[in-house]
Order: sequence, then structure tokens, then C-alpha cells
Amino acid sequence: MASLRRAPGDLYAEASLRHVGDLEISEEATLLELKAQAMTLSPSSDFVIPSPAFLRAWTLESKSPSRLLRINLKRLKEYKLGRKTEICLEPLQKEENLGPHDVVLRTQLRVPGKRAYGPHVDLVWDTARGWTTSSLRQCIAHSCSLPVEKIEIAKYFPEKFEWLPVSSWNQQITKRKKKKKQDNLQGAPYYLKDGDTIGIKNLLVEDDEDFSTARDDLGKAAQRQLALGKQKSQEALRVQGGDVCSRAKTPGRPRAPEASLSIHVGSFR
Repeated sequence: MASLRRAPGDLYAEASLRHVGDLEISEEATLLELKAQAMTLSPSSDFVIPSPAFLRAWTLESKSPSRLLRINLKRLKEYKLGRKTEICLEPLQKEENLGPHDVVLRTQLRVPGKRAYGPHVDLVWDTARGWTTSSLRQCIAHSCSLPVEKIEIAKYFPEKFEWLPVSSWNQQITKRKKKKKQDNLQGAPYYLKDGDTIGIKNLLVEDDEDFSTARDDLGKAAQRQLALGKQKSQEALRVQGGDVCSRAKTPGRPRAPEASLSIHVGSFR
């Protein structure tokens, strides 16, 4: 059984998912067949999808999209979904037929002169030749119709409200002064995956190094306040614990010397 949820038109918007229904389907069925059956669960006008190719499927973990199910003709048993897997269906504006090496990223172009970004645009990146920095930069530059040397990109870490610039590999080696390692954005420090947000700067109109936004400032400030509150609570608990220990170690009143007792047992006859 798959529990299906519908994503809003913008999957990444701060909106709750809507439960569409539960679906009994054989594990021998394909992902395309699952999408087709899911289309029959919600006949309302706000969920009109021309064909299954206009749906993108994700598994849900902690009520958030997690793993992208990308190959329509792949059988469900090959995805190893489990009997009660929750699946999120994302409506698309155009047909999509992802290949095994396609990665879906959320790209946002920086607004010149402002600490803000324009609407997100999905980017399908073919990683058949590797998850390399140069490949990603070329793909993004092509999608923005800009020279590759005139863009800067950064990955967003929403849990930290931080942007990590994706420098060219030569720049990374020069800065770190280390031996060249394999260029793979799946590894540290980027850990790139489907659904990640990539910020883009057009160096033709803006050349500063800041990728952050006012929202990031607010998020970091809230995190600092939370951390400070936890620190104060821990200090208070340590003080209380110290008081308990000191009281436990405080010596009591000295005991008087023991006196010998003489016990007489009477005879009652």
C-alpha cells in the first residue's frame, strides 16, 4: 500500500502536503502505473494533470520529500519502497522523463543589488559523466544563457541558513593547498542530492561574494537565541546539581560516644 500526498505547485514552498489517498498496487507495477492510478484518486479541478508524465514522485521522510523516484518504467519492487511507504506527487508544468543519471536541482538567480533571489527554476542535470563542479557549472550557465566564467554558484543548507560557494575545482585545490582529490559533489563538503537549492550570481551585474539573504540573518539569530537558551538551562541544571551534591556531602551532627547497655531478662512464672 502506498499513501499518496500531493505537493503544492511549488514543492519547496512552506506549505503542508495534502493527503490524496491510499493506493493498493502490486510491487510488479511500474512507477508510471503508480502515477496513472494516483491520478484517479483526486478528481477535483485543482489537481487536473494531463498525463502521468506531468507528475514527479518522491518518497516522504519526516513529512518532507526525500528520495526522487526517477525512472517511470522501473518496477516498484526495484525501488524497495515497503508496504506503507508515503509518496509525494509534485505537479509539473511540462512533461518529464528522467533518466537514471538525471539529478533535479532547484536553482534561484540572485536579484542584482538585493539580498534576495528570484523564483526557483528546476534544473535537470545529467551526471552521466560524473558529479563534477565543471559539469554543474556548465549546465547552469547554459540554462541561464550566460558564459560559464561569468557565474558563481552556491549550495544552500537550509538547516544552517548558510550558502556554500561551489568553486571551480582548481580554485579549491589552490585554496586548500592539498593534493588533488576526486571531484565529486556528492561527497564532502557539498553532499549534493536531488532537490537541493543552488543560488546563482550573474557576475556581469554583480561581483560580491555574499549569497545570504535577510531571511538567513533572521534564521541564524533565532538559532543563536535557541542555543543561548539551552546553554543557560544546562548551566542552571549544573548549579542545581552542585547544590544537591554539596548538601549530600555536608557532615551531620557529631555522634555521641556509644554507651554500653545492660539488659536484664526477667522470669515470669
